[in-house]
Amino acid sequence: MSDEAVLVLEDGSVHRGEAFGARGRTLGEAVFATGMTGYQETLTDPSYHRQIVVATAPHIGNTGWNDEDDESVRIQVAGYVVRDPARRPSNWRSQRDLAEELSRQGVVGLAGVDTRAITRRLREAGSMRAGIFSGDALADATTMRAAVLDSPAMTGADLAGAVTTGEAYTVPAVGETRFRVAALDLGIKANTPRMLAERGIETRVLPSTATIDELLDGAPDGVFLSNGPGDPATAVHAVDLTAEVLRREVPLFGICFGNQILSRALGLGTYKMRYGHRGINIPVVDHTTGTVAITSQNHGFAVAGEPGARVASPAGTVHLSHSCPNDGTVEGVTCEDVPAFSVQYHPEAAAGPHDAAGLFDRFADLMGKN
Repeated sequence: MSDEAVLVLEDGSVHRGEAFGARGRTLGEAVFATGMTGYQETLTDPSYHRQIVVATAPHIGNTGWNDEDDESVRIQVAGYVVRDPARRPSNWRSQRDLAEELSRQGVVGLAGVDTRAITRRLREAGSMRAGIFSGDALADATTMRAAVLDSPAMTGADLAGAVTTGEAYTVPAVGETRFRVAALDLGIKANTPRMLAERGIETRVLPSTATIDELLDGAPDGVFLSNGPGDPATAVHAVDLTAEVLRREVPLFGICFGNQILSRALGLGTYKMRYGHRGINIPVVDHTTGTVAITSQNHGFAVAGEPGARVASPAGTVHLSHSCPNDGTVEGVTCEDVPAFSVQYHPEAAAGPHDAAGLFDRFADLMGKN
């Protein structure tokens, strides 16, 4: 079997390298991630479902792979593209190398290509459909591009159902239980219930198909909307649930996809970004306090609006309370008449900064006041 592998982008560009991980064919949206560490958390983050991730950091795999740092039950990315994979892992927590884990889980990858050049192309032209081909899936460029063009776009993709839990489960609080939260799983990361648990919060995680009665069964102190993949415009059920939670004035906190869901329930729009935000080094301005947090992010859609503005909604006044100074996109909303807020970034990011971890305390304070 040939070790050659090819990345073919929607625009027809072809990038040839070596097979990395499993051999075969994979299709998805090509995006770039700027984090220099945390590749295991990235690869297992459900928000990356159906995406081919291009790592901008040139050297990947040096810390290997372990059984503790996964953010979900499996690798979620459609494919992985790196420049220079580590020859062998060197970390006391490593249990096997990255290439072995990609092969074990059937994830098709590509190595030995200029990932910075691919990143520049995606940055200028925008995220686009792509495919990685190796082994028996290798074909001529025209055939491979045709397969890419036949694959579905991310706009209009309803993907939360592909990554949500099959049945409800509970993560108990550490120590005394202060509050109980119902979490709607749109692609939740494992570290989120852990961070809630550390604050004395018991979390009941429910499938994305849960009804309002199931979500509020037992009168939880709060509702959490998780991160997740896909186009928020397709998440009609989650938006309707959120609108009902707002009507009942149950304290609510959302992150990433959850921020977009809350915003749509408040009557705000969302749109597809050119190439999105994916990394662990992205600044966010809090327009309430004037402070700046360095955050971890992974999203290709954003909430429409003017950062810092206050707008009317069915739930009262909404403050577009956070924004990214890099491009002026809205990064969070705060309801001023009901107990609800959300942010676009990831305060639970295990491999990212901890500047935003206090948002979980803010959620606890909101439940306490209610």
